[in-house]
Amino acid sequence: MRHGKKINHLSRTHEHRTAMLSNMATSLIMHKRIKTTVAKAKALQKYVDPLITKSKEDSTHSRRIVFKYLQNKFAVTELFREVSVKVSTRPGGYTRIIKLGTRLGDAAEMCYIELVDFNQTYVKEGKAPAKKATVRRSRAKKATAPATAKTEAPAAVEAPAATEE
Repeated sequence: MRHGKKINHLSRTHEHRTAMLSNMATSLIMHKRIKTTVAKAKALQKYVDPLITKSKEDSTHSRRIVFKYLQNKFAVTELFREVSVKVSTRPGGYTRIIKLGTRLGDAAEMCYIELVDFNQTYVKEGKAPAKKATVRRSRAKKATAPATAKTEAPAAVEAPAATEE
């Protein structure tokens, strides 16, 4: 049974899996879009989204944490200079998976994984999106209308009886 086992091991050892995800995350940050299998893309999405969130705060501490995962100073620089600026207003969901079909050799499901704000096909041109005002939800206030103003059914109107002749 797989109770509580959320990590897809991708048929690899722990060291191989972490090295592969680190290399794929570096490639994604540098090239903004990579082609891979769907299973690897889903694992990469869980790996890279927290790193992008961490890059929103540009501090030495956050740079060191991201470097621990990426092991590439050029990718860290690219992430903090370009990527974090574009995603600063986005609350999450920094990557998109676009399915392509199956690979010819082994019928593996292939896809593109890309950074959302860097694909010009989907980005709307013009001014930057305005920050949406946050709305706090609270209980609805009761109406202060008087109790007699309730809608009551109108009195039944009697129809004139038909007269026989």
